[in-house]
Amino acid sequence: MKFRPLHDRVLVRRIEADEKTAGGIIIPDTAKEKPQQGEVVAVGPGARNEKGEIVALDVKAGDRVLFGKWSGSEVRIEGEDLLIMKESDILGVLEAAAAQRKAA
Repeated sequence: MKFRPLHDRVLVRRIEADEKTAGGIIIPDTAKEKPQQGEVVAVGPGARNEKGEIVALDVKAGDRVLFGKWSGSEVRIEGEDLLIMKESDILGVLEAAAAQRKAA
């Protein structure tokens, strides 16, 4: 099954945080906060402006993004937990992360 979000919605996979602190202490699952970084899996075609024209989204599949703590709706697609959110819920794109992935 393939999933395509509608309008200005974005499908995001959370990027799990480290399980250890800098000092080497292992953080149990119950004490972890949900990560606020994710990778864009799929994007919708865009929202319509006042003239009825579709305005393309600024993010694309593969972008690493930062989003608010309570952003999006959690969904399960093909056994994987993902988030669907509006593009306006995304705070920004992590450019350094994208550059590091291309170099590797």
